Amino acid sequence: MTGSERLNFLWIYGEDLYPNLACYGTPVVQTPNLDRLASEGARYENAFVTCPVCSPSRSAIISGTYQTSFGAHQHRSKRDDPLPDRVRLITDHFRDAGYFTCNSPGPPFDRRGKTDFNFHVENPFDGKDWSERDQGQPFYAQCNLPDTHRDFRRDPERPVDPDAVELPPYYPDHPLTRADWAQYLESVQVVDRKVGQILDRLDEEGLADNTVVFFISDHGRAHVRGKQFLYDGGIRVPLIARWPGGVEPGTVSDDLVSGVDFAPTTLALAGLPAPDHMEGQVFLGPDAVTRDEVIAARDRCDGTDDRIRAVRTHRHKYIRNYHPDRPHLQFNAYKKLQYPVLALMESLHARGELTSEQARFMAETRPAEELYDLDADPHELHNLAESAEHAPVLEDLRRRLERWIDETGDNGETPENPAIAAYWDDHMAANFAQAMGERGLATDIAPDDYLRWWEEAYGTV
Repeated sequence: MTGSERLNFLWIYGEDLYPNLACYGTPVVQTPNLDRLASEGARYENAFVTCPVCSPSRSAIISGTYQTSFGAHQHRSKRDDPLPDRVRLITDHFRDAGYFTCNSPGPPFDRRGKTDFNFHVENPFDGKDWSERDQGQPFYAQCNLPDTHRDFRRDPERPVDPDAVELPPYYPDHPLTRADWAQYLESVQVVDRKVGQILDRLDEEGLADNTVVFFISDHGRAHVRGKQFLYDGGIRVPLIARWPGGVEPGTVSDDLVSGVDFAPTTLALAGLPAPDHMEGQVFLGPDAVTRDEVIAARDRCDGTDDRIRAVRTHRHKYIRNYHPDRPHLQFNAYKKLQYPVLALMESLHARGELTSEQARFMAETRPAEELYDLDADPHELHNLAESAEHAPVLEDLRRRLERWIDETGDNGETPENPAIAAYWDDHMAANFAQAMGERGLATDIAPDDYLRWWEEAYGTV
């Protein structure tokens, strides 16, 4: 097959993005370009990443290997460590096959895009734009669109009415919540506009018919109970695949897909073998197989030390909390500085004004195990782990998790170097103090006073 006949591949990342798109059924938000992409390809309803925070998740996606299998699971704690010899990136395999590899933050394609791997590699990509490739050379490209990462990019052309948004029941219905959610949806619309520009460029350059496009995210939305947690808000992501001639337009798939599946699937569509270290499987094309479950893991997130594992099937979610003595909301400087709804919930909780479902997430401890029937309880509010009726399901998912831990060699069982934890504790505390000082606020500000600051910042007083 000549270079001009070989398929090109483009991964478009929307950062910190749950499937809050019009084509996934979210009201109010306008995403005509992503809706078009879905109408021309396949939309996956059950795609999940292996970690609800960026560096471990991106490490797994780019390698096709669980972050827990090669020590990349502690968020940003191993960024200077080399990649183990046995693990290679998808870009290495494409380079070996003669592809040009590139990464940008999207239009105007004039700089390198985000990588944020939890390991160090030299030159993971050849360049920033596929225009830099040799004549006729196929390409593997990434466009990492940052707009849905906090701070959210506003959309003045298509403002979202806060009164019109639909909120999950685990958030208090409050003007601040609505304003924050509306800003998030506006940032989704900004991403959609950039996706349209990328798709238009493929059309203009005559590349659309020969380029497989995946739209994905590194993890779920940056909201309380989303990012950094193993509820669906943190690990479920959009997945749209357009493969002209290979995917029936308008396909909607209910198949379970894991973030570790993106790399082996892309290699398979290029006719390249997946290496032995890749633990994902192919979900698209003639070699596709189906999954019975997806596994997700959360460990250290900056200065917040934790270990949580989850097994998700089509119907059930099992979560194991290895530190049930700790609250869900251990101190985390990123969330404290970026999440207005966290300030709201802390204030309302102190006043006893949260619903029982909302207050459960604010408790000082958490259950060792959680089990949810997602058909009956899609928001994962009613823990069935102590239900006798659900005991067989609980035991089955326990066994699945234990098997995965054994088969993949989950490094989460290895204690972390105490010096790393001490560094992050000190580093994040110092950053938090500096950032709060720049806001003119004390680090020990009372919940009601911090809420008032956020309300003034968002204009919802």
